[in-house]
Amino acid sequence: MAKDTERIEQEIEAARTRLASTLDELAVRADPQRIASDSKQIVLRKLNEPKVKYSLIGAGALVVGLVLLKIFR
Repeated sequence: MAKDTERIEQEIEAARTRLASTLDELAVRADPQRIASDSKQIVLRKLNEPKVKYSLIGAGALVVGLVLLKIFR
């Protein structure tokens, strides 16, 4: 009977340790600054792809050209 009690106490302590570890991991994953930083890095990587970068440059040049055309017409 005493061994069963000790085993149960050990299982409870192991469960507490796992729970504490899980809570720590959730706190790290849910950190708004980390999420913002990761999102920023993803966007910057995507914008630095040549296909996206040159498409945006072309669209910007087109908008500037249309604005200049509208102004001087």
